[in-house]
Order: sequence, then structure tokens, then C-alpha cells
Amino acid sequence: MGTTSATERLIGVLAFLMLVDWASQAQAQLGVGTTWVRTDAQGKGIVLNVEACCHGGLRLLYDVPISGGQPAFKMSVDSPMNGTEAPALIAGKPSGETMAIKRVDDHHLTAILKMNGQPFATYNATVSSDNKSMTVDGVYGTGSQTQKVTETWVRK
Repeated sequence: MGTTSATERLIGVLAFLMLVDWASQAQAQLGVGTTWVRTDAQGKGIVLNVEACCHGGLRLLYDVPISGGQPAFKMSVDSPMNGTEAPALIAGKPSGETMAIKRVDDHHLTAILKMNGQPFATYNATVSSDNKSMTVDGVYGTGSQTQKVTETWVRK
């Protein structure tokens, strides 16, 4: 087994501390333990709960109301928030969808959504300076089938 120099140990410790700091910033951005509610007409009533998970990442738990009085559609994603693809689970089972969510800075996130390995949407999210609202600009589809959507979320 080789020896580790003091410089190598220091670099390792600094890298770990930067990772911990980055993770805590990502968690503060969406607010671990908080609930967000979508208020725009297309998604009114969708609820997003945010929890800590996966070594500094976030667990995003979506409750999507279904018309006709049926129980809410439940989806979850455990994301390291670094742009790595993470599976979207529906009722705890793989759905074929992945989300690659990345923290850009203190108030911006990006995401690429794929279904069965094929990209189908991109998102750019901006969290307000007071952390009470979030606007998400999304683009779905490709070519002539592209649709733009703006989502509005408020923190509860």
C-alpha cells in the first residue's frame, strides 16, 4: 500500500469540504423539508415535496392530482443534483424516464428529461431571491413538435 502525502490528504479534504458545501447550497436552494405547489393553469395543484437524500442530493416527491377523484399520481426522483441521470419512479417502480438535474448557482437549476434514453424535455428553473417562488421554463418535444411551457411554483 502506498503512502499518502500531506498535500494529497489536504487536496482530498478540500475536495470533500467543497462537495459538502455544494450539497448544502443545493439543498438550501429548493429547501429540504419544504413543499412547493404549482399554481399555473396547466399544472395547478401539483405538489412537490423536497427531502435530503443520496449523499447531499435531493429526493423530489411529486403528487399529481388526477381528475375524476382518483388518488394522486406519485412520482419520485433521487437526484445528486450534479447533472447525473436519475430514474423517475412512479409508485416506487421504474417508469423509463430519467431526470438529469443540475444546480447552476444559488438560484438556478437545469434539467434534461429522457424517456427510454431519448431526450424529450429540457428545463431552466429560477428560484426567486426570497426563495418563496420558482419559475420553470420548459421545452418539450423536438423539431416542429416543440412546445414551450412556463411553470409557476410557490413555497408553502
